[in-house]
Amino acid sequence: MRALTIYAGTDALRRIRTRGLNAADVHAVPAAAGGPKGLILTRLDQFIFGEWLHDAAHPIHLIGASIGAWRMATACMADPIAGFKRLEHDYIRQRFDPLPGQARLSSTEISARFTNSLQSFYGDHIETVLDNPRYHLHFMTSRGRGLLRRDTPWRTPIGYAGAYLFNVAARRGLGAWLERVVFSSHPTLPFGTQDIKTTACRLTTKNFLPALQASCAIPFVLDAVHDIEGGPRGAYWDGGITDYHLHLDYQVPVDGVVLYPHFQQAVVPGWLDKALKWRHGYTDALSQMVVLAPNPEWVKTLPNGKLPDRRDFNHYENDFDGRVKVWQRAADESQRLADEWAQWLDSPDPSQVQPL
Repeated sequence: MRALTIYAGTDALRRIRTRGLNAADVHAVPAAAGGPKGLILTRLDQFIFGEWLHDAAHPIHLIGASIGAWRMATACMADPIAGFKRLEHDYIRQRFDPLPGQARLSSTEISARFTNSLQSFYGDHIETVLDNPRYHLHFMTSRGRGLLRRDTPWRTPIGYAGAYLFNVAARRGLGAWLERVVFSSHPTLPFGTQDIKTTACRLTTKNFLPALQASCAIPFVLDAVHDIEGGPRGAYWDGGITDYHLHLDYQVPVDGVVLYPHFQQAVVPGWLDKALKWRHGYTDALSQMVVLAPNPEWVKTLPNGKLPDRRDFNHYENDFDGRVKVWQRAADESQRLADEWAQWLDSPDPSQVQPL
C-alpha cells in the first residue's frame, strides 16, 4: 500500500502529463490549519524545503494559517531540516497541565504558555526568516468586526454564532464578522482577495510573534491577540477561520504550480465550512495545484486509525506519555510520505497522479 497520494488540478495535471514536474515549477506553497494533523507533514516538509526546493531559482510564496503558519515560518529558517525536527519534537511534547486545584487551564493561561513557546522557538531566528532570499512568507489571520472587534466572554460566542449563520448563507457573508488580514514579508500577495474583505500588512520583526500567535489562536481555546502593530486595531484569531485549507484564487505564472502538502484531498475554504460539504469540492481556483496527501487507507494503519488531532488532548488528558507515544509513531511513519515523493520525483509516473 502506498502512503502518498498525489492529486492535481486541471492545468497542473496537463503539465505533469506533458512536461513532468520539477522544483523550478513551484511558485507557491500553502500550509493548512489543522492543529496536530500538521505533524503528519513535517517529514515531507524536511525533504521539500531542506533538499528539493533548493533547486528553485525564483522566489516562492509560502502561505500559512495556524499550524501551517508555524510550518512555513520554519521553512524560512537558515536550517529548515533542523527547524522541522525541533518543531516535530516540541509540538508532540507540548503539555498544558492544569495548576493545582484546577480542572484545566484557562484560555489566558494556555495563551501565555504558547507565547513562551513561540518566543523560545523563533526568538533568535526572526530576522533570518524575514530576510530569506528564496521564500516570501505570508501569515493568515482573522480579525473580528462588529461584535468581534474585542474578545470578551459575551461578545465572542454571540459574534461567532452570527458569523456561522452568515457564512452558511454565503461565504462572502463571513466578511461581515471577520476580515482576512495577511501579514507578509513581501508586498505582493500570491492570490486574489475578491471572496471576502482582506487587508494586507507588512510582517516585521516587531509584529512577527504576535501575528504568528494570532494565526494560531483557536477561538475559545486561546485568547485573541489584540491590536497587532502594523495592522488595523481589533481582535485577531486563527487564520484558519477565514482560510482553513487556503482554497484561494492563486495567482502564479501560467506555467507554474502551487505545491500543497496537505493532510487530505479536500481543500475546505474556511473553518466554519467544515460541516458544509457542498463547499469541499474542486473549483477552477485550484487548477494549478498539486496536492500531496496521505492515502486514507494508509491513515487507517496509524495509531488509533487516524491522524493526530486536537481530540487527543482530551483522550490522553491524564496520559501525557501515551499521547507522545502515538503522535511520535505517526510522525515516524510519515517518513514514507517524504520517501515516496522523492521516489516519484526521481521516476515521475503521471499515472499515479489523480485529478483533484
